[in-house]
Amino acid sequence: MSDIDKIQDSEENERRRSFRLDMEKELIDIVWTDDNGDEKRKKIVCLDFSRGGLKVDCDCEIAANTQVMIIFKAANPNSQKLHGKVIRCIKQDNGWFEVAMQLTDLA
Repeated sequence: MSDIDKIQDSEENERRRSFRLDMEKELIDIVWTDDNGDEKRKKIVCLDFSRGGLKVDCDCEIAANTQVMIIFKAANPNSQKLHGKVIRCIKQDNGWFEVAMQLTDLA
């Protein structure tokens, strides 16, 4: 195993051990620009949230590598906004999509 592989393995293990927050059924807002340049906004269910990203349940497909803004408690003036990108979008048996997003504005 090369040094780069060891570093990537270590980073992957650290990410998996990192803090995870069960946000099952919590609603969040996401905003993105589709392939036609139109801004889309959806209130969707967050399934899982961790230090590095989140997984949501969405009724429409969002292409991999799409930049998204995630807004927690959008109605609150102190709402939290994070930026991310879609890393995968998998169609489920029920016709909805499981969308995984990686947070991109972490310091």
